[in-house]
Amino acid sequence: MLVDSHCHLDALEFDADREAVIQRARAAGVVQQVIPAIHARSWPRLRQMCLAHRGLFPAYGLHPMYLEMHQPGDLGMLAAWIQREHPLAIGECGLDFFVEGLDADLQQAYFDGQLVLARDYELPVIVHARHAVEAVIASIKRIGRLRGVVHSFSGSPEQARQLWQLGFMVGLGGPVTHARAQRLRGLAASMPLEFLLLETDAPDQPDAGIKGQRNEPARLAQICRVVAELRGVEPGVVAAATTANAGRLFGLPAVAAD
Repeated sequence: MLVDSHCHLDALEFDADREAVIQRARAAGVVQQVIPAIHARSWPRLRQMCLAHRGLFPAYGLHPMYLEMHQPGDLGMLAAWIQREHPLAIGECGLDFFVEGLDADLQQAYFDGQLVLARDYELPVIVHARHAVEAVIASIKRIGRLRGVVHSFSGSPEQARQLWQLGFMVGLGGPVTHARAQRLRGLAASMPLEFLLLETDAPDQPDAGIKGQRNEPARLAQICRVVAELRGVEPGVVAAATTANAGRLFGLPAVAAD
């Protein structure tokens, strides 16, 4: 059994065949999916989708790449949603210093606001950190008493160790399957399994086997196989550990094997 710890199944790219995508994921052993939001206007749609499908769990947050969609009152609205909906995490939130033109100060303000909510409501955070891992670590240290995952981790081994010491896990997905990603593959091969989550980030970040195509949660099985090969263990070892990690971090309900 596998948990896709980061998937955007509510994305428009899945509107034509979402039911089939969910069935393919289950057939591949992906029994649970954590689905982070990107802006406040997407929260109601995400909520309804997760209520309608077993094994789908929403997280509500404000993504740093969608600043033009955010409004000053959204952090207050997020607090109200947390109180009413009791989500398993806050996210997707974070910092993105790769995309040109994104206001870094405004990103930081929304990120800090969400970290404070996560601390106050004792929820994990799902963090986006592109060309911004150091700044993310500094923010986590500054706010304090946090836990969560930095998804699609692309930092250094030392940055990963800092995150583990702060109570954070790292999420690995499609990029680790590409032969050129030597640093990432080295991390996957050697890191303590207790800090690892697997993800697809579907419909984005396809693995090497479907390069240039739409990604989907069923591909998590391939990511698991690659990580297992890098570590020299059976895929079941990686599946069991990362499923347990996701359950522990997010408080996921136990799933009985079919």
